[in-house]
Amino acid sequence: MSNIKETLYRELELKIITGVEGINFDPHIFKHLDLGGRFQEDIHFCMEFAHETHVGIKFPVGFYSPHGLINYLKWDRRSSYSFIYESGTYYLAHHGEVLYPVEFLERPNYYNLKTSDGTSMPTIASYLQEGAVVVAYSNECALKEKDHDCKFCNINATKATYGEIEGIGWKYPKQVGETVGAAYRDGARHVTITGGFVAERREVEYYLDVADAIKEHTGLEDFNGTACVGAPHDLSIIDKYKEAGYRTIATNIEIWDRNIFKAICPGKELQCGGWEHWVKALEYEVEVFGRGKVRSNIVAGLEPKDSTLEGVEYLASKGVICFATSWNPNPGSALEGHRSPEPAWHFDLYKKIAAIHRKYGFTYDEIYDCNAAPIGVINDIYRIEDELLPVFEGQLV
Repeated sequence: MSNIKETLYRELELKIITGVEGINFDPHIFKHLDLGGRFQEDIHFCMEFAHETHVGIKFPVGFYSPHGLINYLKWDRRSSYSFIYESGTYYLAHHGEVLYPVEFLERPNYYNLKTSDGTSMPTIASYLQEGAVVVAYSNECALKEKDHDCKFCNINATKATYGEIEGIGWKYPKQVGETVGAAYRDGARHVTITGGFVAERREVEYYLDVADAIKEHTGLEDFNGTACVGAPHDLSIIDKYKEAGYRTIATNIEIWDRNIFKAICPGKELQCGGWEHWVKALEYEVEVFGRGKVRSNIVAGLEPKDSTLEGVEYLASKGVICFATSWNPNPGSALEGHRSPEPAWHFDLYKKIAAIHRKYGFTYDEIYDCNAAPIGVINDIYRIEDELLPVFEGQLV
């Protein structure tokens, strides 16, 4: 088992590297792939995560490493990592030297379906693997109206770039209910509802309507849903999400250093109560939902590592599972063209965060339930250490 774990950690390190540096390829390489048929295509459900825009060009959403880790695909023509196609097989290569063969992720069945009003279901809810779907109900953020966007975020730029060609728009509760119902019949078991900032009253009413629609179309009172919301000015509103049937809740603080928070997240500082209010909201969410049922996220690389770890530790001590996802200098964001820390910096941070979560007794099921994308690095570390991957049972992809 130790040899398997060592191999998996090497593959995880490579996953982090290609996540930070991207992968270089000619988009025409995928002409050999049944993309949008057998294999799942990338759909812009919220933000652009490739390092450059690609209107009208479709990519696979991700691929497996040889021992079963799932990698999301980020395109960057400057990367020393690349895809090669030879004799019917795709390979990941570094400086032109093959590292391993690549198997792309298969498309879920519900991606072939439409809602009762004729809307393509994959434009309503994106499949994030391992049974998780996400609904980005609003693909724009109202903070832009006063030029208060978070500096790392490109949600508004993504809507402007892809909205018309990909049909990105507001998702209605009935559409969401029908799509999540179809996804659950297809094997999904967790859904996250998220989006850009909207008026507080409109937000809570929408989430309540969506919860009712999901329960109607899945037949489940507990549909294992995460409500990803901003910190409401009136904290008692948080109770309503619990009453509506969401199992977990997420409020992303983004930055732990309160002074950097002010600079990077001006809207959250000026329009949403500021850093202290966001922390109070997370603590109150634990009172309502319970320990291990609340999630937050820090954008890793925008502040010193010690600051991020201080935030993760503090929130863990209060019962909040806080992730730190590698900062991607998204195209269209105010920080486009900047650089994320080197991959080794991120790998060290991830290992320390996983150690904090284990120190406070958070289980893999709790990590899974409150996370929108259950194939993140923290999830991978848990699955390696707890031997939860198929490879530990002698199964390969």
